[in-house]
Parts: sequence; C-alpha cells; structure tokens
Amino acid sequence: MAHTSRRLLLAAICALPLASMAQGGYPSQPIKLIVPFPPAGGTDVLTRLVANEVALKEKWTFVVDNKPGAGGNIGLDAVAKARKDGYTLGTGQTANLAINPTLYTKMPFDAGKDFAPVVLLASQPVVLVVRPDSPIKTLADVKTQARQLTMASAGTGTVGHVAGEMFAKRVGIKVMHVPYKGAGPATTDLLGGVTDMYFATPPSVISLIKSGKLRAVAVTSPKRLAVLPDVPTVAESGYPGFEAEDWKAMVAPAGTPPEIITQINKAVNAALARPEIAERLRDEGSAARGGTPAELGAFLKSEQARWGTAVRESGAKLD
Repeated sequence: MAHTSRRLLLAAICALPLASMAQGGYPSQPIKLIVPFPPAGGTDVLTRLVANEVALKEKWTFVVDNKPGAGGNIGLDAVAKARKDGYTLGTGQTANLAINPTLYTKMPFDAGKDFAPVVLLASQPVVLVVRPDSPIKTLADVKTQARQLTMASAGTGTVGHVAGEMFAKRVGIKVMHVPYKGAGPATTDLLGGVTDMYFATPPSVISLIKSGKLRAVAVTSPKRLAVLPDVPTVAESGYPGFEAEDWKAMVAPAGTPPEIITQINKAVNAALARPEIAERLRDEGSAARGGTPAELGAFLKSEQARWGTAVRESGAKLD
C-alpha cells in the first residue's frame, strides 16, 4: 500500500511541469521552431512571417532553427524526437509529410504517428511554365506534342516533380524528368532551352511571367490565382478534379499536451487572419489556411494517401 502511494505521488510530481504550463504558465521560455530547409526558402520565410506576427501579438519569443537535408527529413526527425513540452515545433510540408514516406525506402520517423498536428499555415499550387517561343500555349498543346517532353523540377520528390508526373499520367503523355538542385537552376535551364517545361512554385517564376520571359500555361490550384488571374487552372482546362498544392503545416512531437497545442493554434490562427498577412501571401501566389488541429490531422491523412499513390505510380524512389 505504501509503495503504491509513493508511486502515485511520484507520478503526480512528474506531471506538475506540464500541468502548470497547460494552465497558463506557457510559454515561460523561448519556443524553438525547426525549419527543415535552408534560410530564405519558402518554408523558412513563411515560418518567420508567422512567428513574428505571433511574437508581436502574444509577446512570445521564438528561435528559428534551420535543419536542412534529406528532403526535409532531418529537421522533422529532430522535431519528432524532441521533448513533448511545447517548446519545440516544426514546419512540415507536402514533401516531407506526404511525399517522402513513400518516396524514401527508409524514413527516420513515422509521419502518421510521430507528430501532433497544430495548424495548417498556407498553401500554394505549382504553375506550368514554358519559354515564350514554345509551341505550348495551352494544355491541349502539351498533349499534341509527338516527341517526349523534358520536364524540369526543383528536385526528385518535390511537389512540382510529382505533380508533373500526375499530370503526364492524366493526359496520357510521356515526359523525361530532369531534376535540379533547387528552383534557380531549374528555371535557368528552362530559359536556356535545355528543358521544355517546368512545374514551378509561383514565387520563383511570377516576376519572369509578368516580364514576358516565361509563359504560364496553367496552375494546379482549384481556383485561379489572384496574382495570375489570366492563367487558367488545370481543372478548367479539360482535366476536372486535378489539384496539386504545396502546403505548409506546423506540427509538434506526438504527446505534446493538447492544451498547449490549442493555445498555439489559437495564436497562429489569429496571425493568419490579419489582412496584411493574407495580402502578402496572395502576392506570392499563396493562400493563408488555418483551422483546428483536428482538421489538420484529417487533412494530413488524406494528403498522405493521395500523394503516396502518386509517388508509387510515378515510380520515383530514393534511398
């Protein structure tokens, strides 16, 4: 009996730090935000934008820690293995949470079990671009090309790569995938005539489209982008239901107290709802998302199933 009492007392003492944080003491120290990609990239910029807004409003302190490598797997693995106290969060996205689990033969974490969903941050489609002198002016022109087309991507397993493979399968054409180490070199070789087309993220090509150096053929979002209103969607161009978006989501280690996740979710949703944030995201071809942790959890499951099928059908694989 005495031993049982001591065990119960010890369990209660161990639970005190998390309980106190959940009851209003959180956060009492800086929150680490792990970005699994290099500084100045899309995921990094969005993470810092949201963190800054939350910090200004809530008076919280964030420390952004960039841990790139292995398609985002290294950084997210650090999140998965961090303490479950709300002081380590991470920004995952389509590639490392939905594509990589099927693309890589071995993963350091289980994308479906090792993370607690916090909030969906933003999403953006990819846009199919070609050179101005290309015979491809519409998606119908893509299908009529008799020869095999070369398709650039910012890397194997990126949303642009897998979306391109999905599109090729849907249209019934063959493409030769040419992966690059990032959007910069992929765009350079497209401009130089090395490749025929490129499914690019909007921020990397919007200025080139508006200056006439590239032609936008279609976007993969359900609706047209406000920043590219004259560019039709793939769905309205004869392929209803086609959709491929690169989204970013905030996650925590599985087991993080729900009360803390709810508190973070509320603060981030408030930041995403501010007009200046929504406008900035629109200007780069993105859309603020938000929502509850439960909604993000359901979204992640559906996206992991959808992109997993796309990767298997593409035949892409990485060790």
